[in-house]
Amino acid sequence: MQSVAVPHRASATAIAAAVRGGRISARAVLEDHLARIAAHDGVFNCFTTLTTDRARDEADAVDAKIAAGGDAGPLAGVPVAVKNLYDIAGLPTRAGSKLYRDAAPAMADAPVLARLIDAGAVLLGALNMDEFAYGFTTENAHDGPTRNPHDVARSAGGSSGGSAAAVAAGFAPITLGSDTNGSIRLPAALCGVFGLKPTYGALDRCGTFPFVDSLDHLGPFARCPEDIARAFDVMRGVAPTPIGDAGEMRVATLGGWFAQQATPAALDAVRLVAAALGAQGEAVLPEAGRARAAAFCITAAEGGALHFEMLKTRAEEYDPATRPRLMAGALLPAHIVQAAQRFRAWFAAQAALLFERYDALLAPVTPCAAPLIGQARMMLGGKEVPVRPNLGLYTQPISFIGLPVVAVPVYAAGALPLGVQIITAPGREAVGLALAKRLEADGVTRAAVVP
Repeated sequence: MQSVAVPHRASATAIAAAVRGGRISARAVLEDHLARIAAHDGVFNCFTTLTTDRARDEADAVDAKIAAGGDAGPLAGVPVAVKNLYDIAGLPTRAGSKLYRDAAPAMADAPVLARLIDAGAVLLGALNMDEFAYGFTTENAHDGPTRNPHDVARSAGGSSGGSAAAVAAGFAPITLGSDTNGSIRLPAALCGVFGLKPTYGALDRCGTFPFVDSLDHLGPFARCPEDIARAFDVMRGVAPTPIGDAGEMRVATLGGWFAQQATPAALDAVRLVAAALGAQGEAVLPEAGRARAAAFCITAAEGGALHFEMLKTRAEEYDPATRPRLMAGALLPAHIVQAAQRFRAWFAAQAALLFERYDALLAPVTPCAAPLIGQARMMLGGKEVPVRPNLGLYTQPISFIGLPVVAVPVYAAGALPLGVQIITAPGREAVGLALAKRLEADGVTRAAVVP
């Protein structure tokens, strides 16, 4: 079992086992993490709010329950933190914005967060994000950028950048984010941690600030597949069970759109994972580029409609990077959105045909490693393109049809981390997690806390 001598480097599974077994107190685990945050978050800028008093009360309650001989839960003493679009009782739900800083405080935790706390977890606070989850870089005009723990000059990705960076920085072994077009998978890849975007609708989104109702997903980040699985089970209200054996799985690499424009390093990461899993050649998901375009249209239209009234009266208070996209989306003609929604059913059917032949499909998460903070343009496929929209080239077609994905980190010596998507059929998260566990056991994929 992993040592918890330095709790902020330990897995959630190891921490919970040590706390439940009386080898370390939940309060000691918490104080170690708080000290780590105090020492380093001034640089990384992951947290927008710390709930220190609440966390100490929760840790003390876990220790008291154990002292009384009770069951403190499968996440006993595990520090967690959430993207600041999750409701936290007693705090306004900011969603990365200036507009909601003085909003009425939430009356209760979001249900998925409440389940983590009921399972013994300890809440550290709320994490930085792109305003209203509309971005891929977590360069927030109101809260500042979250910096990548592997290179503080670079982006942590977004929109759940604070959540991914907090795991990589050793601030929390489990964090929660959201993913509309790639906002869990992308920061997980750039920060070198594991992330799960479950099947659309698998987790209760009540108590979270919406962005695009027909595309929004919730999910966890962690430093190992076992912790991802444990958090996911707790969040959906089932008893945590160990990840099963992957067995003989039919795996293919996605070609076509997913093999174009990426840097050689991003494609090498996919080849490494494919070789380790014995991938059976290449598969093509047709019209993936069109799916990405359709996802853009739906995102803009639904996001613009959600913010329409606020944009009419308080547009100047929006992040300048968010405001024009929401305003343009509010003006998008209805027939374009209708066409995008009609195409969605066809595209989902094409994916279903692939899953008759394969158990999992592999693709890059991002076309490149983390860009510099403030970088506006980059070279992809021999062309200069804007950074922000193009980081999600390979994630948008997948969330467009709600498929579950485990993002696994891949490191090359001396290089920044990259990520690979393990994509499975709806409801088959267990397959992706089993394959991720196999890759971890074989040393192909790993996550690590930065020094």
